Amino acid sequence: MKLEVLFIPVSDIDRAKLFYEKLGFRLDIDYVANENFRVIQFTPPSSEASIIFGKGITSAQPGSIDHPVLAVYDIDAARDDLIARGIDVSEVFHYAGGPFNNALEKPRVGGRDPQGRSYYSFASFEDPDGNGWLLQEIQTRLPGREWNLTRPQALDIATLAGLLRETADHHGHFEKTHSEHQWWDWYAAYLSARQSGSNPEEAAAAANRYMEEVLHVLPR
Repeated sequence: MKLEVLFIPVSDIDRAKLFYEKLGFRLDIDYVANENFRVIQFTPPSSEASIIFGKGITSAQPGSIDHPVLAVYDIDAARDDLIARGIDVSEVFHYAGGPFNNALEKPRVGGRDPQGRSYYSFASFEDPDGNGWLLQEIQTRLPGREWNLTRPQALDIATLAGLLRETADHHGHFEKTHSEHQWWDWYAAYLSARQSGSNPEEAAAAANRYMEEVLHVLPR
């Protein structure tokens, strides 16, 4: 089994629809049966689970959803993308007691996880009703955290060629500003981020971070 749908209670359906469109979620359904029932479904980028809101959907109070998590490869790039879309996003933070530990008096500490670990760096935002969301940076999953139940579908040659051409275009700037390096390392990081759902700008930022922080290829 797998998680399919999360219900989001909202007070103004059209306002919520505009917000989640601006957020970059894919609109799947906007169905009106009658004056008492309307259902809207959105799916976050690269997610198999969706959210649903509307009229006659849930008895939960608007704003009562407390921080479902959106996994991102690069927390800074994802945050920049949302801000560019007009979303009010918090500064990056980590939890003093470890991920999701709100038991402490002041659980959130400003800044990325000092050790740069996957799962430990966050940012947050709210929809117009106050339903809270968390961004969580996950670059490398812990062992056993992948189901691997289905084999990924291979890209067709034309799609792969286009993605490689796009990668080359974005790699050019990095090549001009950084020390000599093996181009395939940057390409691999970029392609991995794009296939994980990042847009080109997010993928380029993720590849840059990988080169600088993991391989220590620094600007000239």
